[in-house]
Amino acid sequence: MPADLFINIKVAVCDRLKNLNPHLTYHNLFHTLDVLDQAERIAIKEGITSREEIFLLKVAALYHDTGFLETYKDHEKMSCTIFLQDASQFSLTKEQKDTVVALIMSTCIPQTPTNLLESIICDADLDYLGRDDFFEIGDTLRREFLYYNVVGNNAEWEKIQLNFFQKHQYHTTSSRAEREPVKKLHYSKLLTNNMAG
Repeated sequence: MPADLFINIKVAVCDRLKNLNPHLTYHNLFHTLDVLDQAERIAIKEGITSREEIFLLKVAALYHDTGFLETYKDHEKMSCTIFLQDASQFSLTKEQKDTVVALIMSTCIPQTPTNLLESIICDADLDYLGRDDFFEIGDTLRREFLYYNVVGNNAEWEKIQLNFFQKHQYHTTSSRAEREPVKKLHYSKLLTNNMAG
């Protein structure tokens, strides 16, 4: 895949994501670029060497939250629609388009990836759970959930977050090795804070 094609796609998608509602304090351009970086990092760790696979993974990472430009609920389906509208300009085969759509849809919660590429984008999407910036990033999601009435108050948020941590698992070998230990520490801290509160 030509490198300049990806650069053009990235510039176009990033320009559009600058129009996201400012109340999307978590699902914003910063998150998309983070997922893009993490997807490429994890792919290399997982031994993905195919240029085509890495290209399709990066395109899916760029588009995975574009649906938020139109809707909050079921944004993944809208992200696929936006991608497919744009894809006519990219000279992609039907198989390549299908791969990107499957990658975007695999990020739906609860995540159920069916292959390594899907596992990579899923782990990239929730990479922050096992990082040092977890509490800072988590607070942006709390604010967003409150604004969009996903939760009614902070107590509800804390309950949802604890429940999410209990169910979440990383899918790739590298994320399990690198992120799971830190994620467990965060979970213990959340649990302690919740009991103290």
